[in-house]
Amino acid sequence: MKNLIQEFKKFVSKGNVIELAVGLILATYFGAIVKSFVNDIIMPPVGYLIAGVDFSELTVTVSEKILADGTVETVTINYGAFINTIITFFIVAVAIFSLVKVYNNFMKKEEKKPDPKPVEPSKEEVLLAEIRDLLKK
Repeated sequence: MKNLIQEFKKFVSKGNVIELAVGLILATYFGAIVKSFVNDIIMPPVGYLIAGVDFSELTVTVSEKILADGTVETVTINYGAFINTIITFFIVAVAIFSLVKVYNNFMKKEEKKPDPKPVEPSKEEVLLAEIRDLLKK
């Protein structure tokens, strides 16, 4: 058991686990921001353009039941919420694709930086090379 705890501590202390946790937290809040963007900014004008339809309220009623206390219990399929989720997915996919594309381009530019000028060997290195060549003869 003690060995297992030590392995776990070693695993958690690695940088990758911390980076993964930070990435997961950021992704969660990024998703919340995109969902709000779709539901609160994009969908109201789209609904207005198509005759004032609010996608979040689009449903198909499967069954209705009147309870003893007079309330109505309904079972619905909320396809409007599903449409919002699909649009949110596409916006997140485009945002992540763009981010990865920018990152990859940045990394390629970083790799392609050429050395400004080849470094010439020092006098000592030239002398040692000459000595080596003489010893070979």
